[in-house]
Amino acid sequence: MEGPSATKEFCPPDTSESQLSLRNVVQITVVKAQDLKSIKSDTSITLVRVEYNGVILGDSSKADVSPNGMANYNFTTSFEYSTDGPNSWVDIAQKPALLTVIEVLQKEKKQKEEKTMPLGQAVLDLLPLLQGQCSFTVLAPLYAASTSPSESLHPEAKCALEVSVCTKKPLLSSSQLSDGNFLSVTLEAAYSVPEAFVPTGPSQNYMACLQIPALGKKEVPLLFMNGILKLDGEKEPLPRPKKWSLANIMAPGALNIPNSFILGGPYEDEDGELNKTKDREFRIQAESMKRIVWDKERRCYLDPAAVLILKNRIAECQYWPVEVCRMPVTSSSKGKTSKADKGDEDRQIFFHGVAYVNMMPLLCPGVKRIRGAFRVFPYQDSEVLEKTKRQQSVLRDLRPQMGLIKEGSGTPGTNSSLSRAVPSKAQREDKEKMTREQEFNRRTSNTTKIQLSGVAEEAASVTSVSLDGKQYVEAGTFLVMEIKLDKALVPKRLQEELTRRVKEMIPPRPPLPPRTGGAKKAVEDYHNHVASIAVAILSEYHELFGKQLPDQGATDHQTLEEQRHQLNFELNSSGKYFAFKEQLKYAVVKIVREKYLKTTAFETQEQFQAFLSELYVYLVDQMHIALNQLLYEEAASPAPRIRMTDEQLWLFAREAEVNKDYKLASLYHQQRIAQDQHNIQYWLDYGAFCLLLEDTFKAQECFREALSLDPHHVRSLLLCGIVAVMLQHYEEAEIFFEDACCLEPSNVIAWTLSGLFCELQNNNIQAEMAFREAKKKLQVQQARERSISGQGKKQISATSVGSSSLGPEQPLPEGVPDGSAKELPEAGEELTLASVAQEEEAPASEAATEGQGVVNWLWDGEPGAERWLYASSREGNNLGAVGCGRPDAKSHPLFQDTANLPAQSS
Repeated sequence: MEGPSATKEFCPPDTSESQLSLRNVVQITVVKAQDLKSIKSDTSITLVRVEYNGVILGDSSKADVSPNGMANYNFTTSFEYSTDGPNSWVDIAQKPALLTVIEVLQKEKKQKEEKTMPLGQAVLDLLPLLQGQCSFTVLAPLYAASTSPSESLHPEAKCALEVSVCTKKPLLSSSQLSDGNFLSVTLEAAYSVPEAFVPTGPSQNYMACLQIPALGKKEVPLLFMNGILKLDGEKEPLPRPKKWSLANIMAPGALNIPNSFILGGPYEDEDGELNKTKDREFRIQAESMKRIVWDKERRCYLDPAAVLILKNRIAECQYWPVEVCRMPVTSSSKGKTSKADKGDEDRQIFFHGVAYVNMMPLLCPGVKRIRGAFRVFPYQDSEVLEKTKRQQSVLRDLRPQMGLIKEGSGTPGTNSSLSRAVPSKAQREDKEKMTREQEFNRRTSNTTKIQLSGVAEEAASVTSVSLDGKQYVEAGTFLVMEIKLDKALVPKRLQEELTRRVKEMIPPRPPLPPRTGGAKKAVEDYHNHVASIAVAILSEYHELFGKQLPDQGATDHQTLEEQRHQLNFELNSSGKYFAFKEQLKYAVVKIVREKYLKTTAFETQEQFQAFLSELYVYLVDQMHIALNQLLYEEAASPAPRIRMTDEQLWLFAREAEVNKDYKLASLYHQQRIAQDQHNIQYWLDYGAFCLLLEDTFKAQECFREALSLDPHHVRSLLLCGIVAVMLQHYEEAEIFFEDACCLEPSNVIAWTLSGLFCELQNNNIQAEMAFREAKKKLQVQQARERSISGQGKKQISATSVGSSSLGPEQPLPEGVPDGSAKELPEAGEELTLASVAQEEEAPASEAATEGQGVVNWLWDGEPGAERWLYASSREGNNLGAVGCGRPDAKSHPLFQDTANLPAQSS
């Protein structure tokens, strides 16, 4: 094995400052081991070996194991990191350091050298160095090495190595951290493999590979090797750990990546192929039949330039090839290399297939992960070029390295040459291969000049197709894999940003202006108080002196003066005078504030006296007016004002719409708004009525008025989005729909309308994701309703049983058998079954018929609207069925009578 000095051959001889600035040293310190006795109880002396990227960095000195199983090593080693050297970003991201604890056995007599035996291994993940950390300390789990059965080891022992890692400076700059990204690819398994894949015969290496940009324009191949062929049996367990792509590992437990698991999930939620309901049975059967399992994860850091290239390439071509093949493992032999081994590089790749992974979902806002099943097809150069715009096969380019694989040897993943771009040697060999093929074709054409051109073209195409690869199609082989990014390529807009954009388009309602006519109302209140006081004084007079009849003649002046003095005495002595004065004071204060607008103190006494004189004259004049109105003018009592309720106005408006009296219906809608301008529902109803009259702009004003009252009202957002689509304001519509989905992620209607809008924009990938989200939310709602209805069913059953046990004097109603409560239909059962039928089997015409009431349904908040709208969308309806059409008022699909709405459960 190469020593640490082997890394120098990759470094250029130039030692300028620019070269030195690209280098850094990663220092690894193994502090101690804990609980070694749990692996082997009689362990006494151990040492630790550190290995990285196929290179042994060094061995520690021997350390005694204490009785409690602790061994102090304090061993420090390092390797050089360089952006363009053997240990680059690519290696740090996907290759961990391997720590092996070796037991030093006691030397026997006549034995010259000490014997050693691997005790356990630990894996150290260096990814935190690419996440901005300059140093970190971990307790790496130490797993027991698998040795001969005679050794008394405990493979399930739990011990650990305390390891510290540090660098002189961060491996990535702040800009590289913020603008770069991390990509991980997990290859789970290949199912429904060809019948030719049998465990008997020569050893085979099952491989898969794809290529991604990592360092600018340089592409990095991610190679998955050593797939395990499993026969028919139980399915793979879930969750199960992901594994490192390490070779020559002596502790199988160390292959598991900590805190990284394959979780699986429903087939319908996957992003690939074979995710329809009709594929479910095939998937279930294939997962328990013969299969090839990898369960390995490959990670890679993408620098900012590679992120841009990745986005551009996905936009140019949505399909990325993932090649699969099977190659025989040659047995390792000592001595010189045979001619057969020398010809390994030119040998044919068997069962060469390719799966086309649709990467377009990664360009949807906020999407960071795709996972699914992808069918495997025979690798054909012309087909791969047409679908992926790639001219070369990654496996053919990597064939020189794969040709060096021997039985029991490591994978090329441990060789740094595969961690960088395809070497020029492979390109030269590819050119030589092409030259040999051209020479062969020339000779063949000279001997077959008589053949027709069509036959020649067919023969040429056959030579480019792997004959073994055709078995993938016959067997229905598919790969299950996951591609995950640390950050979305297209960031999703935050809810705060969407709310801000909505407020910019629809500013909040300004506060109502101060009411005018306050002075008039103050004077009217003063008149009312004067009249009420005058009536009270007159009643007091009648109590003291009685009512004077007209036929009694006029009272003389002296008598009137005496009655006035007596009345004043009674009012003052009883306190009623002061009560009348206090009652009148508040009315006078209102006149001062509203009429004269006086709210501050007077500066001088002269101003105060002048104001009092003016106020006195005005109050006396207004008193005379009030008394004259009371004594000499008998005003007719106004007719009682009939105030209609909201329900009445709504019913009258609907009746006028049915009678086609749209002017009267508009009046009723306006009366509702006049009664309460802050009621959002009134604005939505009036906006829907305006859509009925095809007055789209007025409807837009109504819906925006409702949204200005509450920017977080989801139904207002959706209706504003629909009207924006009708007016072809697509950017605004996108903001409205996206904001609605962010505010209420469980809203089925919001996701469905968003999917319909994306379909209208020919964004089929994002539309499918929105429909999938809507279906997921709908299933959750249906499950919740079924659980609630199930509880109600149990209560009904218990009630019926209790009533039947009361005695024979209380028989059950006629026609209901005893114990028939369990036969009662569940609440909502009919609606649930109808929705499922619409989703799976209902024709588009039926969905369009039910679509006639969807907008009324939407703003009224009718239950079940989510099911109809989702079912309609899945049957091919677009936003035209929700509000984009322009039929006449009689047959407008948005505003048919509520009788056209689908039947709902009671």
